Amino acid sequence: MPRICHFYGITILMFFGDHDPPHFHARYSGHNAKYRLDGSLLDGSLPRSADRLVREWAAARRTELETAWERAIRHETPGTIEPLE
Repeated sequence: MPRICHFYGITILMFFGDHDPPHFHARYSGHNAKYRLDGSLLDGSLPRSADRLVREWAAARRTELETAWERAIRHETPGTIEPLE
């Protein structure tokens, strides 16, 4: 599962050949969550501050997330996406 981004202790990952709906995984301090590419929560949970940062990042990087998803479902390296600044 490639790490596509890391910021403020949050790791963003995307599985190769994963299932719909398009999504990414976020890990922070022992917590795990799954988000749609638009930043809406699918499963799991993160602390409120980390959740807010993940949603902000997803909104700012939506196009890059869509490109990474298309690559990952074809079992290609999704690449990396810039973190929040």
